[in-house]
Amino acid sequence: MFQRRPPAQFKRGCWETTTTTCCPARPPAHPHRSKVLSHNLYTVLGIPHDPAALEEHFRDDDDGPVSSQGYMPYLNKYILDKVVEGVFVKEDVDELCWTLTAKKNYRPVGDKVLPQKDAFRLWCLFVFLSEDKYPLVMIPDEVEYLLKKLCMAMSVELNGVELEDYLSQDLVQQNGFTVWVFLEMMNSGKLTRGISKEITSMAIEEVYREIVGDVLKEGYLWKKGQYRRNWTERWFTIKPQGLDYYTSEDRKDHKGSITLDSNCCVEVLPDRDGKRCMFCLKTLSKTFELSASDTKQRQEWTSAIQTAIRLQAEKKTSLHKDLKQKRREQREYRERRREAKEQELQHLRHLQEERERKMAELELLKEAQRQAQILLQQEEERRRRQHEELQQTLEEQLREAEEARASMQAEMALKEAEAERQRRRIKELEELQQRLEDALHQEVKARQDEEAYRYTQARLLAEEEEKMKALMALQEEQEECIQRAQREKQELKQEMESKNRALDEAHRQLEEVRANRHRVDQDVVVKKRPSIGGFSSFRIPAQKDPALRLRQKGSEQDEESKENMAAEDEDNKRLSNGDMDVN
Repeated sequence: MFQRRPPAQFKRGCWETTTTTCCPARPPAHPHRSKVLSHNLYTVLGIPHDPAALEEHFRDDDDGPVSSQGYMPYLNKYILDKVVEGVFVKEDVDELCWTLTAKKNYRPVGDKVLPQKDAFRLWCLFVFLSEDKYPLVMIPDEVEYLLKKLCMAMSVELNGVELEDYLSQDLVQQNGFTVWVFLEMMNSGKLTRGISKEITSMAIEEVYREIVGDVLKEGYLWKKGQYRRNWTERWFTIKPQGLDYYTSEDRKDHKGSITLDSNCCVEVLPDRDGKRCMFCLKTLSKTFELSASDTKQRQEWTSAIQTAIRLQAEKKTSLHKDLKQKRREQREYRERRREAKEQELQHLRHLQEERERKMAELELLKEAQRQAQILLQQEEERRRRQHEELQQTLEEQLREAEEARASMQAEMALKEAEAERQRRRIKELEELQQRLEDALHQEVKARQDEEAYRYTQARLLAEEEEKMKALMALQEEQEECIQRAQREKQELKQEMESKNRALDEAHRQLEEVRANRHRVDQDVVVKKRPSIGGFSSFRIPAQKDPALRLRQKGSEQDEESKENMAAEDEDNKRLSNGDMDVN
């Protein structure tokens, strides 16, 4: 036979109690305290146990199951894994856990201290909303959610400045928001300044019954009897399992219960029998006629009943467990989106840095080219000056040789002895001419080397032009990607408009079918109307509107598409900005 396990917040309360009583983080745990705590938990949870085995587990030696690993594994294996839901009273377990933990940790000071009963309810709310990990802490979002619920119940606004002061404390930043820090904040009176203790206690009780007690709504309603058909005012309480009604709001005299399931429905009735704001709750076996104080209350009651029916249809036992799970999923979704955006920004920064690096390399190459041109011009100028100086020297030497030759010819007859000397002088001049020719050959070779250097520079310039062409091609590809994204955005908008038109047409057809069906059902009811009292009209239980679901799904898709289009626009702008930087 399948046995239902207790909820997660039940285990969290036991973990907090174990932390306070036995210090399980530092094994071995204290044997006597662990044994007393285990006996109390066995008793209040209705788990059969052998006292002799309990003594054996916690004997004063190193062979027990809690000697080396601490008390937490023993708690999970021997106690929590054996708990069966429905055998114990959860309020008694919470009272035991609160008594054990508050005795050691809860020492309020000041004149605005909350009563023990309110502190206990806040402790239960903290355990319910805390994370499923050890040790127990509550994240700031859940703390703010709980404080907003309390302020809403007190009809005041939350003081965000005081809350931020508590959240910015070093202890909260390092260890998280523990239950004792939360109770200290509530006892300080800063968040409830100017509000009486009675109003605060009523608000805490209301939020406690709503979140921990799974009370969707409670209050007075007029109920029509099933047999005497008279109207009686009763105090109703709605939970996901059904409705309970009592004589008064102290809930001592229980008058009856109405079990809810997926076959139940609620309908609004016209005013009659001197009662207004009427509605009825239909089950498979009975129909209950109820009357609220005003239209707003009737709307709230019908909405609460429909919520309970929905939870039963979805096999869920608590509304706030579902809401807490949805808040956690939303936080995880926001965290994933934030990480994705950070990765995208990091990728864009990397691309920008790569582009800037390439531009810097290009500038360095251009600067090197300019420096090479300057050096080449300087070298050409130096060689030109050397050539001019050499040419002047040769011209002067040639003039001197001609003058010497003329003087020798004029004096040849007179100075025969000077002939040999003149021939030697001619031979030296011929050697000088040979050296000049060698210098001329060297000049020609230097010019050839200069031409080779210029060819190398031209090849480098050609490679730079190829790189510039590649950059321009990359820019054109980016522009094509932007245009393609815009076309896809336009096609998505057209598809969304066509889907909306199809949904409107389906909704209109469904409304026509529903109207025709309603008229046929009214005709059938008129023909089969009983002769003795009853309803003047009978309505078919409201069915779930598939068109409404389609419209809601379509609206969700529209919102997701809008978000995608906004992200694409932002990417296009960034890419455009990147192209402008390249240009």
